[in-house]
Formats: sequence, C-alpha cells, structure tokens
Amino acid sequence: MKKLFSAIFLLAAALMNAQTISSPDKNLTLTFALSAKGEPTYNLTYKDKPVIKTSKLGLDLKKEADMLEGFKVTNTAKATFDETWSPVWGEQKNIRNHYNELLVTIAQPAVKGRYINIRFRVFNDGLGFRYEFPEQTDLNYFVIKEEKTQFALAGDHKAFWLPGDYDTQEYSTVTSKLSEVRGKMKEAITPNASQHPFSDTGLQTPLMMKSDDGLYINIHEAGLINYSCMSLNLDDKNMILESWLTPDAIGDKGYMQTTTQSPWRTIVVSDRATDILASKLILNLNEPTQYKDVSWIKPVKYVGVWWEMITGKSTWAYNDLTNVKLGITDYSKTKPNGKHAANNAHVREYIDFAAKHGFDAVLVEGWNEGWEDWFGKSKEFVFDFVTPYPDFDIKALNSYAHSKGVKLIMHHETSGAAANYERHMDKAYQLMSDLGYNAVKSGYVGDIIPRGEFHYSQSMINHYNYAITKAAEYKIMVNAHEAVRPTGLSRTYPNLIGNEAARGTEYEAFGGNNPDHTTILPFTRLMGGPMDYTPGIFQTKVSAYNPDNNSFVHTTLIKQLALYVTMYSPLQMAADLPETYNKYLDAFQFIKDVAVDWDESYILEAEPGDYITIARKAKGKDEWYVGAVSDENARTAKITFEYLPKGKTYIATIYADGADAHYEKNPQSYTIKTIKVNSKTKLNQKLAPGGGVAISIKEEVKK
Repeated sequence: MKKLFSAIFLLAAALMNAQTISSPDKNLTLTFALSAKGEPTYNLTYKDKPVIKTSKLGLDLKKEADMLEGFKVTNTAKATFDETWSPVWGEQKNIRNHYNELLVTIAQPAVKGRYINIRFRVFNDGLGFRYEFPEQTDLNYFVIKEEKTQFALAGDHKAFWLPGDYDTQEYSTVTSKLSEVRGKMKEAITPNASQHPFSDTGLQTPLMMKSDDGLYINIHEAGLINYSCMSLNLDDKNMILESWLTPDAIGDKGYMQTTTQSPWRTIVVSDRATDILASKLILNLNEPTQYKDVSWIKPVKYVGVWWEMITGKSTWAYNDLTNVKLGITDYSKTKPNGKHAANNAHVREYIDFAAKHGFDAVLVEGWNEGWEDWFGKSKEFVFDFVTPYPDFDIKALNSYAHSKGVKLIMHHETSGAAANYERHMDKAYQLMSDLGYNAVKSGYVGDIIPRGEFHYSQSMINHYNYAITKAAEYKIMVNAHEAVRPTGLSRTYPNLIGNEAARGTEYEAFGGNNPDHTTILPFTRLMGGPMDYTPGIFQTKVSAYNPDNNSFVHTTLIKQLALYVTMYSPLQMAADLPETYNKYLDAFQFIKDVAVDWDESYILEAEPGDYITIARKAKGKDEWYVGAVSDENARTAKITFEYLPKGKTYIATIYADGADAHYEKNPQSYTIKTIKVNSKTKLNQKLAPGGGVAISIKEEVKK
C-alpha cells in the first residue's frame, strides 16, 4: 500500500507540472510535463490520436552537468500570435503565421540554479519547439556532446527515408516500415563522392511517415543557424526517434555561447497528405528577412552549359593535364582537349537561345581554371574563382549577354575546400558585381577541407550562412549545391534562391532516379525550401549524347514539364540542350510560358510515393498552371478548376502523355490540345507509367 501511495504521489507531482496548449483550430494538443526524475517531456495528439507519445527532452553536455533531469518548472507563459506576411518570392503571395505558444522555464537547483527555456509553438498544421539558453552566471559557454530530443512514435509507421549521413543527402528514398530500416540500410547506402553514414538505423530529415490509422507525419527542423544539422536515430524496438547531431572533426557536436538557442524541431501533421505539402510551418518559424532592400532579388528561369558535361558529351576541363598549380600552370601553352564546353562560340549559342526564347540567364560551368585535377585530390587551393580559361573571354561574353537582355550565372565549385572559398570570396563576388552577374551556383563536391569536417557540422553550417550573407553585401543570389538541406532560412535570407541537397536530375545520367522520386521529394526535401532540381530533359536516352552512357531518364517527356509546377523553385532551369529543344518546340512552349513565382498554390491531390497534382496562379497575372506526376504506375489524375474566378472562361492548353507513352518504352509520346475551362470544369486525365500532365490556363481572348 505504501508503494502504491508513493507511485500515486509521484504521478501527481509530475502532473502538477503539466502544461497543455492547443492549436488555434483545437485539433492539435501539446502537453509538457516533468517526470518524477525531473526530466522534461512532451507529447502531441491530433484529433485525439497520438502523434508523439511521451518523449524526453534535453542535452548531454561534454564537460558541464547534463541538461537531462533534476529540473523544476519555475515559470510558464502562454501567448497567441497571428500575422500575415508576404515573402519576397514563393508559392503564395501572402502567408498566415498563426500559432499558440507555451514558454516553459525549467531550472536545475543542483547545478547552481542553472535554467533553460523550452518554447513550443502549436500551429494548425503542426508543432515547433526549441531550447533557449539565456545568459546567466553559471552558463556562458558549453559544448554539446549530444542533443537528446526524442520523438516517440505511436506505431511502426510507413516511412520515406534516406540513410543518416554526415556528408550527403544524395541517396534514393527507401519506402518501408520503420521496423524494416535496419534490414534495408546496407542496400540503401549507395556510393557517393563524399559520405559518412553513422548508424544501422540512422535517418535523415525531413522524415515523412504515414501511420496505419491515416496520419501523415513529417519531422524536420527550422532555422538552422550556428548549430549542427540534426539527423535521427531510430530505436526500432520501441519506435523512438532521437536527435543525432553532426559532429565536428574531433567529435563535438556544438560550441555554444549564451544567449543562444537551438534550431526549431518541427512536426507537421495532418490526416490529409495535401495539407503536408501546403504547410508553411517551417517558413513561419524562421525570422523575417534582415534585408531592408530586396528589390535585387528576382526569380530566375535559365538555361546552361551543364547537362552536356553531366552526360559526358563535353568536359568542364580545358585540357587533359593531371597536375595543375593555379598561378603557375600556363594554360595558353597547353593543348585543348577539344571537348571543353565553356568556350566563347558555344556560350554565345546558349546566350542566343536564351534571348530568343525569353530566358533570364545562362549558367556556365567549367569557365575557370583548375578543373583538370579538381576532384579527389584533397587539394585546398583548387580554384580561385576569378581566372578564366583561355577560350572563355569573361568580359566579352558578359557584354554580349547583356546586349541580348540576358545575364550570366556564375559557377563556384569549391571541391569541398570551404576555407579556400572564404579566402577568395570577396574577390570573387566583387568580380561578379563589376560584371553584373547577380546569381552564383556554388558547389561542395567531395570531402570537406578543413579535413575531418563534415558537410553538416556546425562550422560548415556557419560557412554556408556566411556565404549567403556575404553574397548579399554584393547583391548576389545564391544557389548552393551539396550544402545542407534547407530549413526555411530563405525567409530570413531571400537571396538563398535555390539549393540542391538531394538527388537531382543529374542522377538520371548516373544510372537514373526511381520513377517515384519526384512524388516523394515535395514531402521530404522540399519541406524546408525549394530545390534546384534542373528538370526539362526531353532526350531521355543519355546515349544520344554519349554512346558510352546507357542511363536513361525515368520519366516521360511530359512529366518533365509537370515538374516545373510540382517541384517548386523560384530558380528553374531548362536543363537539356538547345538542339534538342529545337526538335520539340511545341512542348518547349510550356517551359517558356510557366511562371517561377506565384500568387497562390492549390494542392489538388497527393499521396507520397504515388502521385501529386498542383495548380498555381502566376504572380501578378491572370494565368494558372497545373502539374501532375505519377510513379511507375499509370493513373488518372482528377483535376478541378474551382480556383478560377467564377463566371470567366479560360483556354487550357493540355500537354499530355500519348496513349502509348511509357517512361521506359516510349517516353517521347505526347499530345497537345486546347479546351475551354471555367471554375466548374472537372478533368480526368490519364497519366502514363512514370508520366504526368502539364496545363497552362490563360484567359480567353474575345474576338
């Protein structure tokens, strides 16, 4: 009886510390409480269904006493916030930021009264929470050994996952039960230029899941600043996910100085998959833009000297040297290899094509010295980012582009040598500013230098953010490849106009992406921000460009068009070669027409791994565009038009898979037709295996 009384007393004591807060629509409820040991915990329900069962919070520190138990609640505060803000660019002209907040202050009396804050924000579409570390007498500097945030799941969910890795996100997504992760991990870890998997059950975020009772759950983070990137480690016996931070070269996971905070840990949840894609929770958890002038930040549609090198048709390198020393090697005295793509005549062809078809810019890769021995040598001074090859007249080509109303996009491949890039950054950005380049594509292929650092450690997170803010000083937009997956920082730094951070179209030339790839990415990688996926490949057989490469694009030609709508980005590339587009100018018209900035977006139907259908209204125009994509299975997309203004008739141009289209057997079979539509129209449109449909909708012109 005494033991029973003690248990009841301890439970009551814990419940006395419980604090509950719900979302504005009351569907989500967050409960915070301390355990009998003084461990901070939380749980989350959606419409009375468990999303996250009671889960522990806290941090394991390297030298100081851990922030795991022995806490007491010393203060709580609740607040409600509701605003509507307008992004510089985006999927919507206006975004509502509406949440209820609970701020809990907890102290550790045994550790000289040390205290921290945990801030919870509950939105209609999910939860965000973070740790906050106020400045205090006995907490100024500390080193994180590991963050111990738990996400205790309510079941063995279906998951769409990538292997946890400190260096790459460029794996194919695996779809399986969480209990199957361990058994599938070895096969899931495919070769990459730089990789460091950390556990047999390690998983990356954003992690998309679906429960047996129909809940869609997405776990990620927001506002990743001065902290290392979070992955998740799965306890597959108890179905508990726990945060797993990326270490630095000596194994530490974060050097902190108060006042500071962690990134937000995010859980987006709904019983409708469409709500996951529509969520703006991660953006809302980031700070408003810090730039007073954003007039120089503009969405971009571009072509580029790129795909021909990816396929092996051409080269980045000017010659076949195997040992280059910048500033010493005299390229004018070397023999060109005859396959260097970034040459004056060829770049002018791209500029002419861009100007003729109304594109904003031309990306040119391989323009600068150093590409002969750039990869795999652990070479620090690999590029200087300012010295062109002899056959690339940077000033003349820049003037030619500007005379045609086209800008050039700079390319800065660092080969992972981040320290070298920072040494050259001001000079490189100044060159861009002097020549009128307003956008740069940066790259971080290979192992990081300083050696031993990982792509997603705290110091590299700081490097990526430094590059963005430094570029802003020169009014330059950044498209970072091989950098960390985005966490909504484009709200704060809207010149971060694009990222790669996943398997992009380039992998179609490296063996191919799975047909369901782009039905999953919007639920995973794109949750934190747009992706420079580089769609628009019309010649799906890579051997047409390089007879030694038998890879093929795992989509129909029409699905490539649909991706411009379903794979949101303010930076969209028409990635194929001009000579190929000239063979399919009727289909190419959609790429010319489709917008890259939007007033409204409507998720019409979606199921991760199977299909997505999205409609969007072009920014400031009476035009709409619809894209639908499918996995390897044929299906019928159910497309509605209720978003059109009532009482008006529009002309819809439908770019559809042909009756015999198939991503493997007949990818270039398509039809184009026009029909009249209004807000009451409903369309059942067949999609081929690996196929899609793309629709442009414009106001009917009265004669």
